[in-house]
Amino acid sequence: MVEVFQDFSLKETMTCFMVLFAVIDIIGSIPIIVSLKQKFGQIEAKRASITAGLIMIIFLFVGNKILKFIGVDVNSFAIAGAFVIFIIALEMILGIEINKTTEAKAASIVPIAFPLVAGAGTLTTTLSLRAEFHDINIILGIILNTIFVYLVLKSAPWLEKKMGEATLSILQKVFGIILLAISIKLFTANFAQLVQNYINF
Repeated sequence: MVEVFQDFSLKETMTCFMVLFAVIDIIGSIPIIVSLKQKFGQIEAKRASITAGLIMIIFLFVGNKILKFIGVDVNSFAIAGAFVIFIIALEMILGIEINKTTEAKAASIVPIAFPLVAGAGTLTTTLSLRAEFHDINIILGIILNTIFVYLVLKSAPWLEKKMGEATLSILQKVFGIILLAISIKLFTANFAQLVQNYINF
């Protein structure tokens, strides 16, 4: 345990935190969270946050092994995540329901923990961070982001009250377009890499 913390670096921890914070973009996801709160009636903040944090930490250590075991490369995984984000974005922009959730009473693991927080972009980022930083600092960065995500999710009822219907509708469409752009960027970047890998192969 002591040996693990010997590699602790506040600078590395904060760098990992800021990189993951930018990728997760929980602040930019507030309109999505409020929308999910209205759709499901309840958000299980604790369950969603802990699940997302565990997914990121587990994927940090076994991500490549899992993907290789099932015969999926990182680029294909990212493309799949891009499709999920694309569908969520369409729901926000067009005001339609593609993902039917008649039996769900609360939003937690899907779609908040995955793919909103611990999505393809976040998971692939954790793998890339491991090549540059010590594990303990990445884990601490993940934990700090998990706490921040929990606070934002827990504030969903308050945020819903503060945002009027008109404001929420506009923000949903704006962030829906941003989310759509992110999904397209994620798809094109990884598709290009996938094609390049196959050509080289």
